[in-house]
Amino acid sequence: MGQRIEVDSTTVVDDTAVFATNRSLTGTDGEGFASSEEASSSETFPAKLASELFEADQALTRVYVDQNMLVVGRGAPWDDQSKASTAKLIEDFFLFYPEG
Repeated sequence: MGQRIEVDSTTVVDDTAVFATNRSLTGTDGEGFASSEEASSSETFPAKLASELFEADQALTRVYVDQNMLVVGRGAPWDDQSKASTAKLIEDFFLFYPEG
């Protein structure tokens, strides 16, 4: 139940990855978070997504969500596995009953 978000593209520049999605995740204002604790202090969808991302990858240093873009900083290099696992969390964020 829920609708899967599609990650249309991922661009990595140094320690930052930009994930472009097919859905808007915020209103016209973006939201940024520097830690899981900061994200968990808010009840917005971007905060909840950021909190899940921080919990899944301890190397993350920053998550900024603005409309259909997520800008994610990481204290370790982005490899294929870290990009794929981050994209998977984004894609499944609105699913209440994930497949399989």
